[in-house]
Amino acid sequence: MRHPEYQYLDLLSQVLENGDERTDRTGVGTRSIFGAMVRFDLSEDTVPILTTKRVYWKTAVKEMLWFLTGGTNIQPLLRENVRIWTDWPLATYRRETGEDIGQDVFEQRILEDDAFAARWGELGPVYGKQWRRWLGSDGKEHDQIADLVRTLRENPASRRMLFHGWNVAELGGMALPPCHMVYQYHVTTDGRLNCLLFQRSADLLLGAPFNYVGATSLQLMLAQQAGLRPGELVWVGGDVHLYLNHLDQAREQMSREPRPLPRMRLLRQAESIDGYRIEDFEVEGYAPHAAIRAEVAV
Repeated sequence: MRHPEYQYLDLLSQVLENGDERTDRTGVGTRSIFGAMVRFDLSEDTVPILTTKRVYWKTAVKEMLWFLTGGTNIQPLLRENVRIWTDWPLATYRRETGEDIGQDVFEQRILEDDAFAARWGELGPVYGKQWRRWLGSDGKEHDQIADLVRTLRENPASRRMLFHGWNVAELGGMALPPCHMVYQYHVTTDGRLNCLLFQRSADLLLGAPFNYVGATSLQLMLAQQAGLRPGELVWVGGDVHLYLNHLDQAREQMSREPRPLPRMRLLRQAESIDGYRIEDFEVEGYAPHAAIRAEVAV
């Protein structure tokens, strides 16, 4: 059987060989294809943490746990040593104040000064806000995650088990509109929980590997909360692209042979979907190739 990671490596190849090269929002430029799918079987605890480069899976899981809190400020992330969201508020700070502050100094001020964090660490109504506190036209907040867990438990045959973050009325206030924007779930008659994640925009080198891990961790938590077993993760990408300053890194990754995928499991069952911590996740057998460095396009 072909190693499932080749699905990802094939995508890299498709984008490199057949991608449409064009200018993008960041000014860096991309090479992209439109429409892609990969599928990963989670039923034996095997998870898509890529092995052809090191993926910092704890960072991806911590980000997912932060989303579930409904938070929109980077201060809690920095307290967990997660720095992947700093670029956007830092760019805003530099633009609005004219101060050419370094990232380390900016992050330290966010950590030490709550007032500074409240003013400059906010990302706007991004993922967690929409997932947990979607503001409806009726003026009420809607907790999509709580509704999903309830439906998984009470009506698992439903075709309406999904949540999304594309709140048109609030897009303008977001540091970055949602890329991984729709998560839909499906329960088989033998009790397996499947997930389909639609990602409208996929930074294939840096973003997609993190999104695979984040979606997997959420699927494991949801399955446990609903008394189900993990099934299949189906990832669907819209604009799937490589930034032009990532092409050499993509070629390097493609030259590597995949190694056995690791296993992930939860060490305990939390009292609710809100009760999980990074210490609850255990990954075994992860022996990847070396990390590949690349710059984030902001």
